[in-house]
Amino acid sequence: MVAGPPSRDDETAWTDPASATPQARARRRSSAVLGRLHPGRYSAIWFATALLFAVSPLFASNSLTGSALLSMLPFASMLAIAAIGQTLVIQQRGLDLTVPGMILLTTVIVTQHAGSQHGALADSRLPVAILLVVLACVASGLLSGLAITQFGITPLVATLGVNALLVGTVYQLTSGQATASSPPGLANFAAHKTVGIPNTALVAVIAVIVVAVLIRATVPGRRFVAVGASTAAARAAGIRVNTYVISTYVLASLAYGAAGILITGYTSTPGLSAGSTYLLPTIAAVVLGGTSLAGGTGSVVATAVGAVFLWQLQQVVTANGAAESVEFIIQGTIIALGMLLRNVPWRRVWSRLAARSAPPTVVQSAIGGPTTEPDQ
Repeated sequence: MVAGPPSRDDETAWTDPASATPQARARRRSSAVLGRLHPGRYSAIWFATALLFAVSPLFASNSLTGSALLSMLPFASMLAIAAIGQTLVIQQRGLDLTVPGMILLTTVIVTQHAGSQHGALADSRLPVAILLVVLACVASGLLSGLAITQFGITPLVATLGVNALLVGTVYQLTSGQATASSPPGLANFAAHKTVGIPNTALVAVIAVIVVAVLIRATVPGRRFVAVGASTAAARAAGIRVNTYVISTYVLASLAYGAAGILITGYTSTPGLSAGSTYLLPTIAAVVLGGTSLAGGTGSVVATAVGAVFLWQLQQVVTANGAAESVEFIIQGTIIALGMLLRNVPWRRVWSRLAARSAPPTVVQSAIGGPTTEPDQ
């Protein structure tokens, strides 16, 4: 026996385009139009950044000059690298407060181990200083990850405690004074350009591309996303959830360390407040990029664009003589709005818009009301 098409009651499972009613065709056209108009999850930050650059000259006439952009890009790049780590942690439903402590410890290790020397001797000791930074980052990430996975401490409390340990270590090493300078080779690398692009920006682009590819195109990357979306489902699928969570905090600390190395080179003589201004901006960049604070999917590329947006906005605000407190207000507002907007049922909103844009007969048909059948 050959199975024929289902009855009208099962129209959702099988539809013959030739015999579809005008109302059904209109409904499909309406849904298709709204589907094309629906913005991508991470597209908003691209539009917002383009708009900001378009209107920047209206508020700060010199904000788009070559010198202004070249002075903004290094800072945006260093923030983007640090925000990569925060993105990974937030995708795992966490929040990392070790950003300032890890950046500060990195600057102290580099300047005291290598920068305290002179000339070629300082540059020769730089690889060992970087190795010490890597070890410190791994230790910091392991402490945070183990505290969360093995002892059940919330990410906020765990990373706050680890950050206190990092800052305490810095003050123990420096006795409250940080006067050493960056090694000349590192300072030259951070300050110079390659084919007209700041080296810091090139490092940031490479880091973002590598992390984005690893997450999107590899099996561990897809498992990482699955753990962030649902730990229960990931465990049921046989994924080692704790291993991925601990690895996330280690990788995040390495990102902060990389940012700290570039900050050391670019500022030449970083003080004991070197990392204190990076905590809120990393969270704000993640929120601007569209990564949900509830965990799951995220985009390090969108986060990097969010970092550029923040520094361009700061440049415009500073050019208009605003106090530093205004920058903190803006960053705090961005984070608050991100936490509020994550609870908006966007799918339901777009479904209602699709229903309102359809003809009345289509809406009535969609909700199961009577429709006029064509003459047989």
